[in-house]
Amino acid sequence: QVQLVESGGGLVQAGGSLRLSCAASGRTDSRYAMGWFRQAPGKEREFVAAISWSGGSTYYADSVKGRFTISRDNAKNTVYLQMISLGPEDTAVYYCAADRVAQAMGVIPPAYWGQGTQVTVSS
Repeated sequence: QVQLVESGGGLVQAGGSLRLSCAASGRTDSRYAMGWFRQAPGKEREFVAAISWSGGSTYYADSVKGRFTISRDNAKNTVYLQMISLGPEDTAVYYCAADRVAQAMGVIPPAYWGQGTQVTVSS
């Protein structure tokens, strides 16, 4: 079992930036890949980014490539999502997730989820 807690969400103006954090606890010795998803009002949850346990492999949705960067600090059991050039289309609840294979996160729903953090981008 892995517990995930997100933080760092908030209100930001278009063009601004935010950094989300996700702290993992529990079976963090199992070397999970980590990812971020988001769900906008009235829309389905969508994949945003994923990172392998080592940090050597990262994956991004086309909509965020070049603007979002996923990273992790295994010593702190924390994964980050640095977001720049935010636009109103990025407004959503952002969820942290964990599972075995980073590359699969865009296809197979991960096993573990956080409670989400709201990101609101004003125009």
